[in-house]
Amino acid sequence: MNLRPVIAEALGTALLLAAVVGSGIMAERLSGGNVGLALLANAIATGGALFALITMFGPISGAHFNPVVTLALTFRRESPARQVLPFIAAQLVGAILGVWLAHLMFDLPILQASTKVRTGIGQWSAEATATFGLVLLILLGVRRAAASLPAAVALYITGAYWFTASTSFANPAVTVARALSNSFAGIAPTDAPAFIVAQVVGAALAVVMAELLDRRAS
Repeated sequence: MNLRPVIAEALGTALLLAAVVGSGIMAERLSGGNVGLALLANAIATGGALFALITMFGPISGAHFNPVVTLALTFRRESPARQVLPFIAAQLVGAILGVWLAHLMFDLPILQASTKVRTGIGQWSAEATATFGLVLLILLGVRRAAASLPAAVALYITGAYWFTASTSFANPAVTVARALSNSFAGIAPTDAPAFIVAQVVGAALAVVMAELLDRRAS
């Protein structure tokens, strides 16, 4: 098997998490207790990094950086089935390493567990909605608007930080990794499983909707 795409997925996901968690730490330190300002800085930094990373790694691996994106693209035959397990493993490992890198850069203990509570129907419905929109955007855009997809995904995530109650994790690998950071971007480990279930539900609904829309368009 060609290891280049797997390495690209691991490296890209690691850098994405370093950006998410690192910018959250920096934003919290510099915002003077203004949570809205910290969230704005976190969202802009994440969106900017995501655009750059998709542009960088897209030609090598497709720049999934997300297990539900990999599964959805595989179901739609946009990604080879043989890459599913290596990609998901690479994304999980890369995400955790990216969080640890952020801790290292900001002189924090490498090994942590978040205490930030994120639970309830509002949070879960937000995660399902955020993931639904992200996966549907990718599934419909991968053929129709491939050139603009990196910018579209980055802008969607930046916006979803603000229009969802959960601040749009929309990614099981991101959720697992952020449970290992007791920082602005963290999520308590006990709350992570429900987020992941909501993300899987949102992604599944996006696949169904993409099938329906493509059938009507054909």
